[in-house]
Amino acid sequence: MTEVRIARWDEDDLDLLRRLNTPEVRHHTGGPETDEQVLARHERYLQGPGPRSGSMFTVVLLPDGVKVGSVGYWERVWHDEPVYEMGWAILPEHQGRGLATAAVRAVVAEARAHGRHRWAHAYPSVDHPASNAVCRKAGFTLLGETEFEYPPGRLMRSNDWRLDLKA
Repeated sequence: MTEVRIARWDEDDLDLLRRLNTPEVRHHTGGPETDEQVLARHERYLQGPGPRSGSMFTVVLLPDGVKVGSVGYWERVWHDEPVYEMGWAILPEHQGRGLATAAVRAVVAEARAHGRHRWAHAYPSVDHPASNAVCRKAGFTLLGETEFEYPPGRLMRSNDWRLDLKA
């Protein structure tokens, strides 16, 4: 298994966010954002951790220290209960090596340490086998398919994966 560490999002990560904003990476999440949207997202990530910005991290490949993606969690209400939602993205040239799974496991440990909510959820598209595999390998339980709004204003068919942060 390839090793990664996660590092708190910082000012220098705007270029990484732009590199993640491609049709290939964002195919299952509504497509690329405008540069204005990317800049706004970067600013939200810098504000974190917080209720609107969440806790965002870069995924750093070890031992060479190359930033290869992003991972994070943020608060939301799901079925009338406060939970954490988790999300991630890995640059195409680094996909398929277990990096997303390792990064999700690391961010789960962060969310557990924060201890605010019992449940973490992830909502990958039903037609995104790689992200669904990450959920399974990271220890999430598949609750079933659901309609999920992402990006805002667009419903997508997603799987609802849940992980017990108190276990």
